[in-house]
Amino acid sequence: MNLKIALAGNPNCGKTTLFNSLTGSTQYVGNWPGVTVEKKEGRLIRNKDVIIQDLPGIYSLSPYSMEEVVSRNYLVNEKPDAILNIVDGTNIERNLYLTTQILEIGLPTVVAINMMDAVDKNGDKIDIEKISKTLGCRVVTMSALNEEGVFEAANACIEAAKEPVKECPHVFSGSVEHALAHIEESIQDKVDKQTLRWHAIKIFERDKEDYKSLHLSEDLLSHLEEHIKDCEEEMDDDAESIITNQRYEYIQKLVSTSVVKKHEKGKLTTSDKIDRVLTNRVLALPLFALIMFVVYYIAMGPLGTFLTDWTNDVLFGEIVPGAVDGFLSSIGVIDWVKSLVIDGIVGGVGTVLGFVPQIAILFILLSILEDSGYMARVAFIFDRIFRRFGLSGKSFIPMVVGTGCGVPAIMSCRTIEEEKDRRMTIMLATFIPCAAKMEIVLIMTQAFFEGNALIATGMYFVGIAIVVVFGIILKKMNIFSGDPAPFVMELPAYHFPSIKGIFIHVWERVKGFMIKAGTIIFLACIVLWLLMNFNFSLQLVDLEESMLKVIGEKIAFIFAPLGFGTWQGAVASVSAEIAKEQATATLGMLAHAASEDEADVVLAIRSLFNNNSWTGLSFMLFNIFNAPCLVAIATAFREQGSFKWGLFTFIFQMCVGYTLALCTYNIGMFVTAGVFNIATIFAFVLVLVILILLFRPVKKN
Repeated sequence: MNLKIALAGNPNCGKTTLFNSLTGSTQYVGNWPGVTVEKKEGRLIRNKDVIIQDLPGIYSLSPYSMEEVVSRNYLVNEKPDAILNIVDGTNIERNLYLTTQILEIGLPTVVAINMMDAVDKNGDKIDIEKISKTLGCRVVTMSALNEEGVFEAANACIEAAKEPVKECPHVFSGSVEHALAHIEESIQDKVDKQTLRWHAIKIFERDKEDYKSLHLSEDLLSHLEEHIKDCEEEMDDDAESIITNQRYEYIQKLVSTSVVKKHEKGKLTTSDKIDRVLTNRVLALPLFALIMFVVYYIAMGPLGTFLTDWTNDVLFGEIVPGAVDGFLSSIGVIDWVKSLVIDGIVGGVGTVLGFVPQIAILFILLSILEDSGYMARVAFIFDRIFRRFGLSGKSFIPMVVGTGCGVPAIMSCRTIEEEKDRRMTIMLATFIPCAAKMEIVLIMTQAFFEGNALIATGMYFVGIAIVVVFGIILKKMNIFSGDPAPFVMELPAYHFPSIKGIFIHVWERVKGFMIKAGTIIFLACIVLWLLMNFNFSLQLVDLEESMLKVIGEKIAFIFAPLGFGTWQGAVASVSAEIAKEQATATLGMLAHAASEDEADVVLAIRSLFNNNSWTGLSFMLFNIFNAPCLVAIATAFREQGSFKWGLFTFIFQMCVGYTLALCTYNIGMFVTAGVFNIATIFAFVLVLVILILLFRPVKKN
């Protein structure tokens, strides 16, 4: 029979790191709330009969956010065999708030005080026995990052699951305890004895979710309400605040007698000193811009460029095609099949995979920033900016997640409680370039801007600018107006990331990238090759007579105002909506077909856009900042909850990308080459409309 252990704790307490250690899972470890949107599970490495379930990181079991709802419903309704409550030893007082709530559920619980390496380094002392005696449960210590004591904690849970549950600690006193005792007496025949205390406290707090689950009569509720009001009058406070205050009084008393801090009160820690610079109101944004420039410069610098050039020009330009050609010739394969494999599959998929080295370097650097605790500070920094136009810093979290992939970015919007903010964040989150979009950035930057890191960094900040500008415009609309949701976040102490954590993070992203190349892009390249080499009578023809050219010419007029109204630019843009990397694969296939020098893909791509840098920039902007790939679009439809909102999101994103590309190309050509036409006038009108919408005053209620 399987034994289930649930991992519960605050965000950034090391819970997911512990889950990876216990199960061998490759789940990503993050430094911001909301990474684990739903519970995940795996089997204990040393005992396959034990299932470890990873719950979302939460601060309490009050149902204010999606994470809290998921965790609470699971613990109260599904009842695991034991709970392993992870507590950050460097911030024990804040973490014990959740602990007191978990113990009231009445399930076997073990408290694991984590980050003991940091506690010891600080010179602090924690009296484990005193905490255990006061809480009435077993307390163990560990360091999940160093994998010290992790299996001992799991074994303690296994043992606790076999023992009877002790009475939960009496956190409350005076008239509160009297009121709770009366509520317990009134509902004892309606709930399990195990959860009696939990339900009594929830009723005292007027928890609507608990009211619904218990189906209490109006007469009983009125009777209990009298006792609650009597307590509120006596304490001169509302019921929920009374419970919160008495919890903290209990915790403060416990911590004062069992924890000895070496550092003097008010003395700055190393993290505090670093934050004085990195989160400074004046320096924070310039430093963030500088750090991101360094990240992109390293990824696109000599090392990244060398690896990408070698992969594109040598591996997929000479070695793989030569080997495949030799093998196919040796088994007597006909010419058109050889062309399909070499020009279609190897040429298309190879162009995408050619940029994996630079993508991997970029992910390594971003992982270091995330796992060290810096990106959590970035969310805090952007909370100041986002709050000015009605979004909280919580909306920046999906945008951080989105640097890997737009799908989890959209899904992580579930952590935003306010529906208007959530819908708006879903619409904006994918404007931060993901890994697939970075392929387009890398290849177009190499083709038109000599690999200038400022261009790649600029695309990241253009994405942020779009979020800010259109966030302000949307927030001024009635359907999105309102105050932003509060953003509470525990900033983790700065620490050196673990090599294992970075490897997991990078491997997960690169693996997903390569899987997509081996499936969606593989199939798309085959279809494109067929369209490139056959006409509508299914006869083998040259590219100039192919179905692809005919289709491209039919839709090219749509992209003419953007500067790339050729059939090649049209089909590359359309294919990008299947998967953003497919734009790169399509350009690679067309470049191979158009160029005699198959190794020099980048120069051949440049020629497809008439060697015009404004055209290349316009193509890049359109395909980065329009609607994301097909999978992300489908996810947005699902997460928006209705077809109408999904369609509105798609149209909005396509309009943003088209507008940005149109204005950039036409105004750029007007300024640098004096080109003036109807599209130029339209571009200036669009800029004027955006400025009016951005700065128009809104009447406040």
